[in-house]
Amino acid sequence: MIVRLASCSCGQLTARVVGEPTRISICHCLGCQRRTGSAFSNQARFPRANVAPSGVASEYVQAGDEGPGARFHFCPHCGATVYYEPLAMPDQVCIPVGAFADPGFPVPTVSVYEERMHRWIVPPASAEHIF
Repeated sequence: MIVRLASCSCGQLTARVVGEPTRISICHCLGCQRRTGSAFSNQARFPRANVAPSGVASEYVQAGDEGPGARFHFCPHCGATVYYEPLAMPDQVCIPVGAFADPGFPVPTVSVYEERMHRWIVPPASAEHIF
């Protein structure tokens, strides 16, 4: 069984994950662009039972472009988001792929909100393209 550890920049907040993700996606919505400070976000979704957070987290609830949004958990010291809970999927937890600091992490299988995608971005050809 694969075990991965996601961490904030200072290491105070972590999430231990057992097993493979149920979905790996990139999102081009404006909310994700603002939240990450990048042109898109990249996250992996896992069953809640497979994720064990540790450390002190601050929370921020962000409304979604569509749907109820998500509750983001970030380190109050360094500010890095380590995991978030999509409010429409209480049995799932999402973790930004960068929090794993693993260049060998699997490729995204889904690309969403492509109508807001920066024109220079080329999602993986094998990804399902939504919106």
